[in-house]
Amino acid sequence: MIKAAIIGATGYTGAELVKLLLAHPDVTLVALTSESSDGERLIDHYPALTGRCSLRFQKNDPDAIAPQCDVVFLALPHGEAMANGVAYRERGVKVVDLSADFRLDCPEIYRKHYHLEHVGAAYLSQKVYGLPEINREKIKATSLVANPGCYPTCSLLGLAPALQNNFILPRVIIDAKSGVSGAGKKPSTKTHFVEVNEGFSAYGVGTHRHHPEIVQEMGKLIGTAPSVVFTPHLLPMSRGMLCTSYADLAGGVSAAQIVDAYQTFCAHEPFVHFLGRDCFPNAKDVRGSNNCFIGVHIDENTQRLIVISVIDNLVKGASGAAVQNMNLMFGIEETTALLHCGQVL
Repeated sequence: MIKAAIIGATGYTGAELVKLLLAHPDVTLVALTSESSDGERLIDHYPALTGRCSLRFQKNDPDAIAPQCDVVFLALPHGEAMANGVAYRERGVKVVDLSADFRLDCPEIYRKHYHLEHVGAAYLSQKVYGLPEINREKIKATSLVANPGCYPTCSLLGLAPALQNNFILPRVIIDAKSGVSGAGKKPSTKTHFVEVNEGFSAYGVGTHRHHPEIVQEMGKLIGTAPSVVFTPHLLPMSRGMLCTSYADLAGGVSAAQIVDAYQTFCAHEPFVHFLGRDCFPNAKDVRGSNNCFIGVHIDENTQRLIVISVIDNLVKGASGAAVQNMNLMFGIEETTALLHCGQVL
């Protein structure tokens, strides 16, 4: 039995992790931490888990928690996770970091976009970017996974088949929309109900921190730095994400080749599903599941590919992917605890 702890368990991703791990037949939750809710019961924060978990929150103390567990999930804000990642790795515990702290390969790029010095820079060369559909074998061999951001997950999965086959030019526009939970649990003026309800707004235009992550990982797929325009938007829904990606086709690429590439990519992926040409998903279709649905339109007149991809930002975009990565790290069937269908309505 794998013993797991969640460091920073009061947020949305932490709560989603608790729900998934409680249903995992090979995992026992041994600790949940929260600095602000030390001593309080989990179920007082999330009553839906009543009867399923009796744990109370405790303060994060690596010296006390590390000997109890095999893996920790860091559901902490960026800037806080890196020191904890180092602390738990130094104590021999495997780490799945859901923050942005270990995603970027270069500490200078991290400093530029997050305005912080990276205290765990020595570990950046040891981590693996946790997108199983691309890095499955590397994830199996690592002890430190950088769980991808939700926007990069949705956009990279949508574009990967075309990128890997060099079917599109390295100039991509990504128009992305997310539910409000993507902004985290801490309230702000922009995420206040009155501001979000019946609204639809762009944010982080040209400056969003997921942009360098998308560029970095896309570059690894094609072997050169791509030009990426990425614009996220906030939708008045609690969870869900939809990315519309636009790219010019390389010369001589046919619609049949595009469709075949997507079918081949998804054929053996348990959570990535190609709906077909001119068949497009709704973000509601994946709500509560670890699935990613993809549809494409091929404009043969303009030689342009349009890809629509959807995920649940809290599951495949965060906690579900973290569990999927943990399964791979421990040699467990990859789909364990993740095959629930989500919400039908």
